[in-house]
Formats: sequence, structure tokens, C-alpha cells
Amino acid sequence: MQPIEHAAKMSKTKNWRIILYGKPGVGKTSAVKYLPGKTLVLDLDDSSKVLAGLPDVDVQPFDRSKPDEEWREFLTNLPARLKGYDNLVVDNVSAFEKDWFVEMGRHSKNGIGNELQDYSRWTNYFTRVMTTVYMDANLNVLTTAWEDTRDITSDTGQSFSQYAPLIRNSVRDGLLGLADVIGRVVVNSKTNNRGVILAGSDAIFAKNRLDGRTACAIEDVFKFGGASNVPTASVPKQASGASKTKAGSGK
Repeated sequence: MQPIEHAAKMSKTKNWRIILYGKPGVGKTSAVKYLPGKTLVLDLDDSSKVLAGLPDVDVQPFDRSKPDEEWREFLTNLPARLKGYDNLVVDNVSAFEKDWFVEMGRHSKNGIGNELQDYSRWTNYFTRVMTTVYMDANLNVLTTAWEDTRDITSDTGQSFSQYAPLIRNSVRDGLLGLADVIGRVVVNSKTNNRGVILAGSDAIFAKNRLDGRTACAIEDVFKFGGASNVPTASVPKQASGASKTKAGSGK
């Protein structure tokens, strides 16, 4: 067991864990250029070309045809692999999930479809992979994902469609619980500026336990301790989300 730490000496922002999610093309991978220090990007979705020319960024290619083997190799001696880096970027877990199920389908009886045990295996497998990354990586970890909508029911019985990272329900809550910050990346249609929503609502899954910001421009997302308000030109006003009352009902 590790030694007891005194809370007064602990740092909120040391070895942070952040998840950024959003539609393809909104700038999740490009946000890497705002990370201070030296960064290693695990390129799970072949989107690293947007990082070309950045001096403090290294890219670890990932063979999407054999994700299981690639992850096993990457996690072997992980602390030594990450030595000298300040940040690790796992980009992105939504693509990894799809590729993993494709690989499992190739090993099935018909060589295409997934079998029932694949889904329970995925829950244990993904949890083990991400827990290893989050627990063993002695540096900052940024994880990206595409976005999805899920149905939730509020305490008052209203049903909402909520934006959340695109990952299967069986592993999503566990992953989100490990993160310090979860932000939805959005683009202001009037200014084309990119922003990150950091405060959760019925319409958007987000959280920020590192500082008081509820939203920020994407170039400021890693600047902790900033002002809680940002210019409206950076982050568009979000609709509250369509809802309909389902009194006394639950999911």
C-alpha cells in the first residue's frame, strides 16, 4: 500500500485525466497543440496528420486491424515507454471500440458477426486497458471520443436526450468516473470558434473538478484556474435539449 498523503500538500492538477468528446472534425485532436510540455499521441483513429509540424509531439501509430495485439504491446512496460513525456493522448476510444468488435467478428464462427460473449468480454477488457493507463501513467492523460446521444430520465420524470461520449453503456460510466474533466467540444456557427463545455446539464454530460470554469475556448482548456466565464464568441449557447414528461416512469 502506498504511503498516506497530506491533503494540504496535494495538487489538483498534477497528472490530470481529461476526456474531450464531440463530432468528428470539431478539433479534438488539434487541441493537442495547446498542451504544455512534451506529448505522446497514441493514434487510434489515424487522425494525427493534423499535428504535422508540432515540435513537442510524438505519434505512436496504431494498426487498427489488430487492436488487441497493439494494446498489449503498448501497455508492456508502460512507465518506461512514457519516460520523458509530460502528456499522453489516447485518440480516440470510440474508434478503438469499433475496431475491437470488428476484430472479434473476424474470429467468430461465421467470420463476420459478433458473438454474445464478445460484449461481456469488451466490458472487462476495456475497463482493464483504461484503468491500466489511468493508474500506471505518471503523467497527464487526455482521452478523446466521438459524441453520441443517450436517453436519460430526470428526478422529475422528464425524459431528455443527452450528449455523451460515444462508447458502450457498459463501460462509459466507469471511464467517465475516472476523469477529472469531461468536456464537449463545440463550434460556434456564427464565428467558427471552438469552445469546450465543462458544466453538465440534462442536455450535456460534462464535469470539471479541477477549477470553477463552466466553459472555455478550446485553446484555454488546459489553463487551469482560469475565469469561470468566457466570451460568447467562443462557446455557443446550448439548447436545453428536447424533453417530454414521463411522470412516474423510469428507464
